[in-house]
Amino acid sequence: PGFRDASSSRALSTCSVPSAFLPYLSPRGSNDIMAIDSGSTAFIIVCAALVNFMTPGLAFFYGGLVRQQNVLTIIMQNFVAMGLVTMIWVVWGFSLCFGKSGKMFGSPATYAMLSNIEDLDGEIPGLAFALFQGMFAVIAPALMTGAFADRMMFAPYLIFIAAWVHLVYFPFCHSVWGGGFLAEWGVLDFAGGIVVHISAGFSALAAVMAMPHRKKIEAELDTDPHNIPFVALGTGMLWFGWFGFNAGSALGTADDAAAAAANAGINTEISASCALFAWMVIEWLHKGKPTLVGACVGAIAGLATITPAAGFVRPWAAMIIGLLSAPWCYGLVELVKDKLVIDDALDVFAVHGMGGFLGTLCIGIFADENVGGIKASGELFGKQFAAAVGTAAYAYAVGFALVKVIEKFMKIIPPQHALELGLDASIHGERAYKDTSQNGGKTAV
Repeated sequence: PGFRDASSSRALSTCSVPSAFLPYLSPRGSNDIMAIDSGSTAFIIVCAALVNFMTPGLAFFYGGLVRQQNVLTIIMQNFVAMGLVTMIWVVWGFSLCFGKSGKMFGSPATYAMLSNIEDLDGEIPGLAFALFQGMFAVIAPALMTGAFADRMMFAPYLIFIAAWVHLVYFPFCHSVWGGGFLAEWGVLDFAGGIVVHISAGFSALAAVMAMPHRKKIEAELDTDPHNIPFVALGTGMLWFGWFGFNAGSALGTADDAAAAAANAGINTEISASCALFAWMVIEWLHKGKPTLVGACVGAIAGLATITPAAGFVRPWAAMIIGLLSAPWCYGLVELVKDKLVIDDALDVFAVHGMGGFLGTLCIGIFADENVGGIKASGELFGKQFAAAVGTAAYAYAVGFALVKVIEKFMKIIPPQHALELGLDASIHGERAYKDTSQNGGKTAV
């Protein structure tokens, strides 16, 4: 269902993926114009709202993990992505992703300002498709904020994410989902392992490598979460929204798309649940206590890892993927922070970047032809591996370069007095908490 044609697709136009979840974009006017399906349209709009809900969820998740004097700063960084990236998406972002193919970019003129989109042939309206896809474009740069938490000024951040979506997100979205060169080669990504998680995760790693460690700019560095209930709330919001993220990527509920959506939905739940429990057990054995924060991070690892494979594997494989994601991401968190001493503040690289990397490879291992029309093979694994490595290298290079170029023109790192006062008060003139009670306790504003 969805949209049809070789020029632009949410999945692949040149692979043997069944039409169950290949929404091809094509102009109306042919003799076999597809009728708009009201059920599929309603489904996509609801899924778009769920994915939109994930960005505030991410804000709460990250907000709970940082210090209380910087909580509003990271929440603001997430919310402002909803505004800035959506405006770019309307003007030409959607067209750069799904316009007439230029291998890495679509033509910005094809659907500029979302024009001509009403003429697209498919089971869902073009505007509903653009709405759903826009939510992915918003959350991708927001994911990176957790890596450089506590150390990026607001104006440089806006420039960074605006440039990043043009240089990283749009080209990979088009290359994989818009009929570009990776789609033509046969690379698979059901809901964003390459397009969202690897690209954001490795650019986030590059950004923190390009900036000084927080220990070098702060005399006393407290890395304990300031509000664990916020972390749990954010995890619940993300998990809830992730059903729209993955199941919605079937792009409909008519015919075989309903089975694809159901498969992606149950796989999402299975992987997250297994990863949550496995992470808790690993942490319990390793550190002596099972923590709520660890369980929440484990769930997110399972969600990120199943994302690229959600519509291609059976539930038993989703269980294996979830169980694998926990030791994989947990081990990488320990390696990055303790062994390599890289200041990825909230483990974006280890959980999202490498979780998405593992899930992308799992397609080549567990893909079932009876589920998504794709059979696991050595050839497919090789293509998935090459695409994951290439995406990681490119995203890292661009992320590192962007930070270095921006800092030539403006200060990225907050000045010492701003760090001491807290970024909420120094940058935004607000505080999440203030002293108002008679006993000197903190109460929320």
